[in-house]
Amino acid sequence: MTLVLHIDVEHEGWRGLGDVETLTRAAIAAALATKPPAAEQIEIGIRFADDGLVQELNRTYRGKDKPTNILSFPIEDTPATQEAPLLLGDLALAFETTAGEAAEKQVTLAQHATHLLVHGTLHLLGHDHQEEADADRMERLEVEILDGLGIPDPYQTETVSR
Repeated sequence: MTLVLHIDVEHEGWRGLGDVETLTRAAIAAALATKPPAAEQIEIGIRFADDGLVQELNRTYRGKDKPTNILSFPIEDTPATQEAPLLLGDLALAFETTAGEAAEKQVTLAQHATHLLVHGTLHLLGHDHQEEADADRMERLEVEILDGLGIPDPYQTETVSR
């Protein structure tokens, strides 16, 4: 499987992550490995944005007029073929919210961003946390994925926006 990432760093604060592409690729690939789509090529768009853009997207697509740490936009009904890649969806991260949560929880921006990228990718794969049992399953999966990336259990120190 070939993973094609379309990464757009729109807020300079994200440059504090260092190698944004390597961090993003590791997080997304680890999440995809839990439920690999049957496709030769998978494409995902990632916007490292600011709170303003994420608030606008949240208001427009979810009816919630506030920023959040990450939004996931799965693209449905796009079957991959040998000729066409699987367009899995898009992720949008809000810098100010993510950085504030990282500071509050005393984790690095890179650790929190990695967690959010894993969380968002799991949403693109069809996971959700609307019901308690689904939330528990998704959190356990996130903890397992992050452990494989050398990141401690985020639910000991943080809460992902629901």
